[in-house]
Amino acid sequence: MVGLSGGMGAGTLTVPDGLFLGGGLAMNTGTHGDNEAGGGSGDEMGVALAARVVGGDGDAFRELVEAFKMRVLGTAKRFVRNHHELDDLVQEIFLRVWKGLKTFRGEAPLEHWVMRVSVRTCYDHLRKQRRVRESEVLVEEPRGEAGMEVNEDRDRLRREAWEVVRCGLERLGEKDRVVITLLDLEGRSVANIAELTGWSESNVKVRAFRARKKLKTVLESLDGEK
Repeated sequence: MVGLSGGMGAGTLTVPDGLFLGGGLAMNTGTHGDNEAGGGSGDEMGVALAARVVGGDGDAFRELVEAFKMRVLGTAKRFVRNHHELDDLVQEIFLRVWKGLKTFRGEAPLEHWVMRVSVRTCYDHLRKQRRVRESEVLVEEPRGEAGMEVNEDRDRLRREAWEVVRCGLERLGEKDRVVITLLDLEGRSVANIAELTGWSESNVKVRAFRARKKLKTVLESLDGEK
């Protein structure tokens, strides 16, 4: 068991091992779980769960992690290049969630609040890792469907294309990279990105336009370097 103590109430919140602290969570990136901790607006269930966590209920924190870990992983893996880095980032996200739950009031669903923390933590991670260069690809590479043979040449071309995108994204600023990742790689709406980042919708649109233009220029320059 891993003990976490802080200013969230009397006593110590105990986080079960294997959830995200050194438990290899990044290796399990399948579909979303069935457990839902957040509902619509006026999230009474989310408020109740948050209150239990703040009160030091370790089982409640387990429920929260199980409910949202796949959503958190789905976003976090776009901003890292290996499983070790992903484990560290997911751990940091849930630590920030734990520390910030005392501010959750339920005006929006708990899921939205958790994902807002996730995106902002990923942005901070990009700033810290800006100069780090590794050989692994940034985003998950496309795979052939089960039972179908993938043409080797086509597969090679796809890998090369993803590598070019990775290199291009690494040359962008953190905010440009965040907006392109959320809008183009994850397919999120402008409204959703505004909610997650705290930017206005018009700001998201402007950032996206400028970021795409920058990425186009970067990709063209990379192509010219060949």
